[in-house]
Amino acid sequence: QLQLVESGGGLVQPGGSLRLSCAASGFTFHSYAIAWFRQAPGKEREGVSCINSSGGSTTYVDSVKGRFTSSRDNAKNTVYLQMNSLKPEDTAVYYCAADIEGCSWPLSPPLYDYWGQGTQVTVSS
Repeated sequence: QLQLVESGGGLVQPGGSLRLSCAASGFTFHSYAIAWFRQAPGKEREGVSCINSSGGSTTYVDSVKGRFTSSRDNAKNTVYLQMNSLKPEDTAVYYCAADIEGCSWPLSPPLYDYWGQGTQVTVSS
């Protein structure tokens, strides 16, 4: 059964860090680009980052550049999103998604084949 499962969300103070994980099963993970999206209440889903199938290339939305880092371990079928210097505006549900076609920018949710259920990130004092 095909699955993407996010974990690692939670409540953190401004300036803090979290590491999200996206664990995959049921498909050829190493052939897929993995993107992270986020959706805040009342807002559209926003593309945050994308890492290509090999992990050799990453792209980020301007608002997280220099603060977020995406990486992957194809042996573990897992992608990570390290989030540092978190801000209240980073508060959202974060989703990972897989696309066999690779990363394209801007990230467009309809292009992504598989999605996780999301993990809540709340940045608040």
